[in-house]
Amino acid sequence: MDSSQDKQLPATERRLQKAREDGQTPRSQDLSHLAVLGACAAALWIFFPAMLDALVRGMDQQFTFDASTMRAPASMFTRLQAMLFIGLAISLAAALLAAVAAVASALGSGGWVFSLKPIAPQFNRLSPLQGVKNLCSREKLANLGKMLLLATALIYVAWKYMATSAERMAQLVLQPSAPSLRHAGEWIGGGIALLLLVVLVFALVDVPLQRYLHKSRLKMSHEEVKQEHKESDGNPETKRRQRQKQREVSERASVSAVPNADFVVMNPTHYAVALKYDEASMSAPQVISKGTDLLAFRIRDLAQEHAVPVLRSPMLARALYAHADLDQPIPAQLYTAVAQVLAYVYRLKAALRGAGPMPGAEPVPDAHIPPELDPHSPQAQRH
Repeated sequence: MDSSQDKQLPATERRLQKAREDGQTPRSQDLSHLAVLGACAAALWIFFPAMLDALVRGMDQQFTFDASTMRAPASMFTRLQAMLFIGLAISLAAALLAAVAAVASALGSGGWVFSLKPIAPQFNRLSPLQGVKNLCSREKLANLGKMLLLATALIYVAWKYMATSAERMAQLVLQPSAPSLRHAGEWIGGGIALLLLVVLVFALVDVPLQRYLHKSRLKMSHEEVKQEHKESDGNPETKRRQRQKQREVSERASVSAVPNADFVVMNPTHYAVALKYDEASMSAPQVISKGTDLLAFRIRDLAQEHAVPVLRSPMLARALYAHADLDQPIPAQLYTAVAQVLAYVYRLKAALRGAGPMPGAEPVPDAHIPPELDPHSPQAQRH
């Protein structure tokens, strides 16, 4: 189990994407506060004249008492109901505007993420020790310090603003209702603008801070990075076994091509390689079948059944098996050795047709195989 001190490597793209799928994205509360308060303040500033006129008309209507009102007191409830509906409509519009602003700010800071995992029940959250540990974490302490600093700044700005304008606002009670309400609205708007300016400053700091804390929380250890690479790229040992299996399947399937070979070279007991060369269609001889042990004997027997020459050349057979791919030209380093074998085969076939003397018993007496291509040589094993 890796401790937090071991997690010093930055999170990989896969780790960040998985965290995003789990609903973990950097969110700035200060940006949300700024968006909500800013949207409400902007709406209040735009619609303030109309709202003020409606408020003045409503107050004139509510505070008007005449003989008809005294004869029918229930009419006061009707007028109060109309004002209540207007207030509810304004409150609902403000709530909808605040919700839209909050969603927009969340999308702006962390993008759209749909995940039910954050609300899924997790029993480890019921642990008091884990809860205390989370409260004392570096991220929680940083957020607490930021909130205290923001609250202090807001209180100070609000106090200074009210202290410098308290006398002027106290004189509004001596003015008529409509002008006093207008001045009060402008005073409130100015105060809100100053508070929004403070929140804006904190939001500009909080957005990159939350991104830093988010990436710091997702840091990985060397072991986690290696494990992720294994999961994404596959275990090297497993991939090696899979390639070996695929090679064996391919080699078994290639046995059917042995009757079309020009000759077969063997170890003579552990390796067998069948080659073919067509000057018209091939730039170099190609291996069309190869195998070891029982598969090598199968290649040999099938070659003998179809009168394909089977020649003994241990080093050449091993080198071709190790370095030549099926249906691909042989390595250039083996051209000379294979050419000597081909020459021998051509002489052998000519002798069988009665067009020449029978070649000697040794098929490739001077064949040179680079030691590094022979898997059994010490040089190849060092490599």
